[in-house]
Amino acid sequence: MMTHILHPQHAQVGTNSNSYAGSISGIFDSQRFARTWFGVGLMVGMSCLVLARPASAAMWPETIPLPIGFRPEGIEIGPGNQFFVGSIPTGAIYSGNLRTGEGGILVPPMTGRAAIGLGFDPRSGYLFVAGGPTGAGYVYDGNTGTPVTQWQFASGPSFVNDAVITRDAAYFTESLRPVLYRVPLGPGGEPGNTFEEIPLNGVVFGPGTNSNGIEATPNGEWLIVVNSASGELYRVDPATGDVMVIDLGGESLTNGDGLLLQGHTLYVVRNRLNLIAVVALNGDFTAGALVEEITNPAFRVPTTIARHGHALYAVNARFGTPDPDHIDYDLVRVEF
Repeated sequence: MMTHILHPQHAQVGTNSNSYAGSISGIFDSQRFARTWFGVGLMVGMSCLVLARPASAAMWPETIPLPIGFRPEGIEIGPGNQFFVGSIPTGAIYSGNLRTGEGGILVPPMTGRAAIGLGFDPRSGYLFVAGGPTGAGYVYDGNTGTPVTQWQFASGPSFVNDAVITRDAAYFTESLRPVLYRVPLGPGGEPGNTFEEIPLNGVVFGPGTNSNGIEATPNGEWLIVVNSASGELYRVDPATGDVMVIDLGGESLTNGDGLLLQGHTLYVVRNRLNLIAVVALNGDFTAGALVEEITNPAFRVPTTIARHGHALYAVNARFGTPDPDHIDYDLVRVEF
């Protein structure tokens, strides 16, 4: 396992098979053209192309500010360059543009609501929001911010932590009890009015935040869930609730928060450790190896990540900072 200290815009995951790092090489033989003005012109032109790549990358902001006192947690990517970030204590949703860094409030604060993890369905354009201590899940129109529907998953102690969308359902994690909540989706992503509680068979929760981030394999056959308290990674059968603890060879993912699955590469945000763990999973998602740890001087307790193009965007939640209602928050762009 390798640890890389990365800087915004220039981060690369060296052994990740999904890395987009590359270079321009072997285009021409400089000595062959050195005696002709054409060759000189070609070399100059190619040099300009190579030098232009960092300048092009710099057009994307390295950090994107969020409103003062916003207290963010979850992030999702919408159409084009749009992103969404939720506010933990108010339930507000901020939407902005990753290219320009500009944005504004899409969903205003609502009494009695909260916004933790997010999920976005491109079919409907709907944003699914985990409601944390409210025990609820919410859906908003990602274009207008209009509330669409909601479900009250729990009436007792609850912390609905994260959400993921598959072809036929939306799944929400519950941090205080070993269950998932499943909401059926129609062919166009229309959310149903009912929900189902799925027990996580064989899982016993301890104190603290247990089930947290959730992802789904591309075909929806398996769900991947991280337990922040135990550091375990679960493979869950959504049809039965059967759970297998993924063998990480003795590694632990304590403080695991948001997840991002790209093929068989899983990115796990470890919030208070200020890093993103990169796990290479095997073909049936039963075992994996910790192959990288991405750190960045701009990380300030990141909680969740999303991918856009060749970059990851991490939300700085700044947990533990005094006076959280009056401090700055932002997103951090990490190229890979």
